[in-house]
Amino acid sequence: MNYRIVLVLLVSFAFLGEPVDAEQPKPNVILMLTDDLGWQDLKCYDIDEPSPMETPNLDAFAKKGVMFWQAYSPAPTCAPSRCAIMSGNHPARAQKTHVVGGAPPTPHNQKGSRMMDPWYSGRMPEDEFTLALALKQNGYVTGHSGKWHIAIDHHAFPQPTDVGFDYSRSDRGVQTGMKDRLSGFATDAVDDPFRLDENGYPLDQTNQDALTFLQENKDKPFFLYYATWLVHSPIQTRCKALLDKYVDKLGVDPRHTVTRETAGQLNPYYCAMVEMLDYYSGQLFDYLDETDDPRWPGHKLSENTYVIFTSDNGGMEGGPKERYTDNNPLDRGKISAKEGGTRVPLFIVGPGIQPGVQSDVMVNGLDFYPTILALTGSSKPSDKHLDGCDLSQLLLNDPTNPALVKHADGTTRDTMMWHFPHGVALESTIRIGDYKLIRNYDHVNNDGTDELELFQLYQTSGNQQQRVDIEEAKNLAAAMPERAEAMNQRLTEILTEMNASYPSYNPDYLGDLPGKQNVCTVLSHKKQGNEVAFRYQENGAKLARADLIYTLNGGDRDEEWFRKPATILQDKNLVSVKLPPATTHYVINLIDENNFLRSYPDIKKTNKSYSSQALSVTGNPKAGSQSSASIAEKDADNDGRVSQQEYINHFAGGFDRKDKNQDGVLTPSEHAHPSFTIADTDEDQRLTRAEFASIFKRQFERMDRDKNGFITADEINR
Repeated sequence: MNYRIVLVLLVSFAFLGEPVDAEQPKPNVILMLTDDLGWQDLKCYDIDEPSPMETPNLDAFAKKGVMFWQAYSPAPTCAPSRCAIMSGNHPARAQKTHVVGGAPPTPHNQKGSRMMDPWYSGRMPEDEFTLALALKQNGYVTGHSGKWHIAIDHHAFPQPTDVGFDYSRSDRGVQTGMKDRLSGFATDAVDDPFRLDENGYPLDQTNQDALTFLQENKDKPFFLYYATWLVHSPIQTRCKALLDKYVDKLGVDPRHTVTRETAGQLNPYYCAMVEMLDYYSGQLFDYLDETDDPRWPGHKLSENTYVIFTSDNGGMEGGPKERYTDNNPLDRGKISAKEGGTRVPLFIVGPGIQPGVQSDVMVNGLDFYPTILALTGSSKPSDKHLDGCDLSQLLLNDPTNPALVKHADGTTRDTMMWHFPHGVALESTIRIGDYKLIRNYDHVNNDGTDELELFQLYQTSGNQQQRVDIEEAKNLAAAMPERAEAMNQRLTEILTEMNASYPSYNPDYLGDLPGKQNVCTVLSHKKQGNEVAFRYQENGAKLARADLIYTLNGGDRDEEWFRKPATILQDKNLVSVKLPPATTHYVINLIDENNFLRSYPDIKKTNKSYSSQALSVTGNPKAGSQSSASIAEKDADNDGRVSQQEYINHFAGGFDRKDKNQDGVLTPSEHAHPSFTIADTDEDQRLTRAEFASIFKRQFERMDRDKNGFITADEINR
């Protein structure tokens, strides 16, 4: 061979750029987080009853890497899981344990709810060092497409660009609501925003936005957080062909879908939604497989991109009138910390990860943050606490070996915990190895609800696991009390370390609850500068905790409430606290030793502004201060409460004002009020002073709820 030609070729390659065997550049990362996709919604996860849903793209993708059978979401609902994945903080630690949040604690039903949720945050803090920020420090361009929901609502602060994302698009795409899900399907018309493609599927702008980010940034190391709106409600499909396909396959009537009580995966709309999700996922996978990597000549993007595909929580089994899906054999679904609410599909594919592996190792969405940092060679932010584990050694060595999942201190992880003190669930759960414990908070005087439930999910021998009771059907707590107590103690230790918040009993509940008659009362409230003090009275139960619940934007559309601990001065029966700067409205929460929560002023659940019921820093409060003023008018001895005689005396002057002819009695015309008939016990059509006083005696007795002979501002307000 002519060496001169070889030399010319080598020089030419040098000028053309990187040689074909150039070192592999920093890997890209795509995190695909689906919405409410259940563990049994994908064909490849089928066990027991077969799923009717067809998911060929995701089934094929699962074989390209590791498919996890025991993957979990950080929480059983959307927003806390999303915040946890992006921040690396457990929902209990972040005080972000459910959707929405940022409101004063209230019972769902003032008289009918036994317990009330604790205060929990409305959002991820704006100063959180997110996964996106950590990757930006390592030179990554960061993009987001789809759902966000890390704040009080979809549009509230902070948005993706506030916490480290360079690119963000939140179009709802095909999940934009339809006026009528039986009509208005996508067509092939040019002006149809959901126009059908060559395969008959509607255009999904959310998916297009994700692809646009990849097209525009493929020449740089990128991180794409692709959060689909599918398969969350509304339960609909713009693809008539898919709807017809599942109507025929299931033999159902789309005008009359199955009720929530009907078991099985029989909803044709939902089935069509899952197949649409599969199709759009396939479009993204195909793009990675077919597109040359500009940073690594001779290779495709898929060869240097880690893809994590999962769901934010377990499947939502149904709405009030309609069943969507069925997580069977797992129990329950979204909004429950049982297996159906937290176990999710998970595939991880990418460079160095062996294809075709199925793993029984227990993993969690909290693990994504440290794992992505490790796979990309990105530094952990200084002083940043991460509650998950780095899975990189597991993925790159032996994905079936649980001993490769280690805490930062080098110990092997065998424990996971979930905290969901909300709704009808009101529970915390812990899994240690093969066993799972559920702690039910609403168990006192509640027939059919045990405080502790213990289940053996698996029987493990080496790295092999045999299914035992993933249905969580056989409660072993009574048969194995020592194990149950040990796991309960460990659960307490973890929750205590995270400073978790717990639900409280509702003092207004009409039914019987031990200690309800001993709930403390607030007698008075005083504000001086930014210092506020509340005088309270214990009625048989010690005050255990006091919290200031305050807002900085009372009355705004996105009114948001925060929590700050207050100081209890037990010897003075006082609670004091300093209002944070810029506070507009505030409430005090007192929790006694029996776990009853007393709010002052009394706050009722509302879809409107809570500030209308709270105390105001302007000195012009609405509900609460009017009650305080009313107390002050009647409180002759200034002890912060009103006795029956003080109450009656306050209104006694009204008798003389009404008695126009000064004859010592009131006629119906002088006291033209419905109370006349009630007070006129001898039916002589006139009221004596004593009868007139009896009107206010009865009023007093109605307000004196604890029957201690006194009424407080709190009782008047209620």
